[in-house]
Amino acid sequence: MTDILVDLDNCDREPIHIPGSIQAHGLMLIADRVGQIIRQVAGDVERRLGGPCHVGLPLATLLGEALATQIATVTGSHVSGDFIGQFRDTDGMQLDDSAHQSGPYIVVELEPASADLPPASLASWVMDRLGAAVASFQRAATVAALCERAAVEFRSVTGFDRVLVYQFLEEDAGRVVAEDRNDAFPSFLHHHFPASDIPRQARALYVRNLIRVIPDVTYQPVMLRPEIEGPPLDMSDSSLRSVSPIHLQYMRNMGAGASASVSIVKDDVLWGLIACHNKTPRLMTFDVRMTCRALAGTLAVQIKAKEEGESYRQRIRLRGIEDEIIRLISREDSLDLAMADHLDELSRMLGADGVAVLRGDNLVMGGACPQPNQVRELAAWIVRRRPETVFSTDRLGEVYPPAQAFREHGSGMLALMVSADEPWLLLWFRAEHIEVVNWAGNPHKTVSPESTTQLGPRASFEAWGETVRGRARRWTLPEAETATRLKNAMLDVQQTRQVHELNRKLTDVLRHKDILLEQKEFLIGEVNHRVQNSLQLVSSFLSMQARVSDSIELQESLEEARRRLSAVALVHHRLYRGDQVQLIDIARYIEELCVDTLSSMGQEWAPFLSLDLAPLTVSTDQAIPMGLVLTELIININKFAYAGKVGPIGISLIEETNKFQLIVADRGSGKTSSRKGFGTRMMGALVTQLGGTIAYEDNEPGLRAVLTAPIERPVAV
Repeated sequence: MTDILVDLDNCDREPIHIPGSIQAHGLMLIADRVGQIIRQVAGDVERRLGGPCHVGLPLATLLGEALATQIATVTGSHVSGDFIGQFRDTDGMQLDDSAHQSGPYIVVELEPASADLPPASLASWVMDRLGAAVASFQRAATVAALCERAAVEFRSVTGFDRVLVYQFLEEDAGRVVAEDRNDAFPSFLHHHFPASDIPRQARALYVRNLIRVIPDVTYQPVMLRPEIEGPPLDMSDSSLRSVSPIHLQYMRNMGAGASASVSIVKDDVLWGLIACHNKTPRLMTFDVRMTCRALAGTLAVQIKAKEEGESYRQRIRLRGIEDEIIRLISREDSLDLAMADHLDELSRMLGADGVAVLRGDNLVMGGACPQPNQVRELAAWIVRRRPETVFSTDRLGEVYPPAQAFREHGSGMLALMVSADEPWLLLWFRAEHIEVVNWAGNPHKTVSPESTTQLGPRASFEAWGETVRGRARRWTLPEAETATRLKNAMLDVQQTRQVHELNRKLTDVLRHKDILLEQKEFLIGEVNHRVQNSLQLVSSFLSMQARVSDSIELQESLEEARRRLSAVALVHHRLYRGDQVQLIDIARYIEELCVDTLSSMGQEWAPFLSLDLAPLTVSTDQAIPMGLVLTELIININKFAYAGKVGPIGISLIEETNKFQLIVADRGSGKTSSRKGFGTRMMGALVTQLGGTIAYEDNEPGLRAVLTAPIERPVAV
């Protein structure tokens, strides 16, 4: 072994994929992918395949046309070589032939075939073994039970003395979770192995090349020959690839004469290994390797299914607890009081030993928690970190050194950030879980006792206990998901309560508004009643005065005044009857006003009235002057157009965009005087109040008065 400085990183940098040599039990031929001309060989090729030298010859010359044709179909599939067929060497030994691509080359590997079964029976044997193993895997209820059955099945298939199911843990250390063995080896069940035992590049190869076999750990590497120019051959996919001398010594120190490993790859990630050890050298033939590879694939699928099943059951349990807590906090008047009243339920929800709720300056705690000042300082640190929602750790003291002071109560923490502004946090704590970890040898002793200048594997695998402190039970993904859903539920409860409070305030405002409206309607009704009484008194007084007067002119003047009062009284009457106190249905108002005014002039006027009124609403401020203008125009028609007699009167109301036109037409004598009396001056003032104009047109015969003004529509309340 070449001298190497004592540095564990050297293991991680060892180029194990390009050793330039193979294990001694097989033969290797390296040929061009195009042309299949042999460029390198390894092993006792000359004796076992016949002939003094094979470099420069086509593969077909050595293996025959049939195998060469089959080799041409090989693709770079990384499946430890495609099976090509079998070939008998000069000693009469049957060899399994496999091939794979590596860069510009085809790598052909020849290994001893199984002597137990004829080739025709191998497929049946493989299917029988797979069927029995799959059935056994499916019957396992948990991942632990599944791994126990896997150890039994793999040992049955391989025939090795000991089979370990090895699972990778955090920081790439591993633990033996299941074992099946005979008395040739001691038990490693539940023992841990440090990450340094399996370097990083070796773990990468375990994902790419699922099976690695060392039939004899004492073998002497056989070099590729002759040396050729260019980069060394990448042997990542080769089953004959020579392994690191450090690993060979590692296996010898463990007492193994042969070893094999089968990768358990779940979702493209190395979940663990099936590690096989035999006390004496033992070959694992191609058919057994393929059976193990298929078994490992089935095992990975079952592990995933069992893990997902366990997570699903945990999610169901947590969802039930979560729903109960949400129900409890939803029925409380205050969310803060609800959280304080149900701290025990919150703690049990995530299997915590204590829980703290911090909102602003208010802190409530339940169960086993750090001191209040320690919780506040921890919360401030979390807020500075600004986790998206959930931050959890089972070793808080490693990421937050002040936590080492309260590791007994808070070695594990799950923090839920509801709001960073207040701040508003929920903190679950788990107490320190002191654990004695059994290692297969001292994980901190990496230097071989025989040398202080060379890197070597540890020589002892005797159980070595290490007390681990400052750690708590790990938080699971379903628990983190539950915390996230709790945050959303809390925000929903808060928003619901805010909406309810807003609705309550709006209801109070509306109730107060309704009271004000009732008061307003009462006042309007009372005012209208008083106005109506007053106008009625004035109208009666005018009528009485007209009856006792001998002056015709005075009687007419008093009647005109009474009609004007009737117009004002009708507006108040409509205002009192309508639902909208600021809007008037002006078409209906005009119709009622005309009927009332003409009735006062005599019933004989009714047949002569024609109305064409567009539906239109205007403000009360417009309705009153419009009514007075209309009354004045009707009085003028009676007085001037027909000289007190009856005649046709046509009244139209037209809406044009944001304006209206009120047209009053007669068929009388037309305009005969330009004198401006009281009525004319009053009408001018009313038209000005409306912000409009009035025009008089010849109606041929008669007169046409056109009032045009903008429409005012206040917002109804």
